[in-house]
Amino acid sequence: MPILDTALKVGLNHYLYLSAIIFTLGMLGVLLRRNVIVMLMSIELMLNAVNITFIAFSRYSENVNGQIMVFFVMTIAAAEAAVGLALAVTIFKKFREVNIRYFEHLKG
Repeated sequence: MPILDTALKVGLNHYLYLSAIIFTLGMLGVLLRRNVIVMLMSIELMLNAVNITFIAFSRYSENVNGQIMVFFVMTIAAAEAAVGLALAVTIFKKFREVNIRYFEHLKG
């Protein structure tokens, strides 16, 4: 029975692998897609992957600093989403499409 118990235990490596996979998916979304909304969602995925890493290290080192840092990352993510969506709405009003290449035309 002890072998089964240790096989089902979720360790730090599992969280780090999950975080790496989520971060990679987010990075691919930013690099390969040209839709602003998809890019914003991909950035949110990347920030959540960082949050998973902070929480995992915080839990396994029994230190609260990582959990406190997550609140700061969540604040930055909320601000990024608000500014990004405001820019996306501006682009959509002007060009009737949300594409990253239209951001160049917001200068004037």
